[in-house]
Amino acid sequence: MSVDSVDTHRKWQEEELVRMVKGGALFPLCSDPQGEIGKLFGVYDPGPEEDLRATFIIDPEGKIQALEILAGPAGRNVPETLRILRALAHHRSTGNLLPCGWQPGKPVLAPVPGDRHKPAPTWEIWETRNAF
Repeated sequence: MSVDSVDTHRKWQEEELVRMVKGGALFPLCSDPQGEIGKLFGVYDPGPEEDLRATFIIDPEGKIQALEILAGPAGRNVPETLRILRALAHHRSTGNLLPCGWQPGKPVLAPVPGDRHKPAPTWEIWETRNAF
């Protein structure tokens, strides 16, 4: 979603994206010309009248689970976004907590009984090399 017009999105899709990804963008490009959605999410910058580059991961209950805001020149890290989605899905299905840099198949942290957000002692299973 951006403040760009529908025509600008269409042109970008037809002239740029189709040359980078077979079939172009695999998701809808949404136009928010007045920045109303950006204002609701706190990422609209009235100076240049544009949205900051941001990614929001919102759970089925409508709660923001992760958000990333980047400077305009910095590109997004799609593998990291996918890693976060996988971690949140894993937590949702198992209740396990996931340490820094967690990837599927890596050690997980069991929550302390009675506190689903507090992990058992991390140092017992997690190693710094797992973060990178």
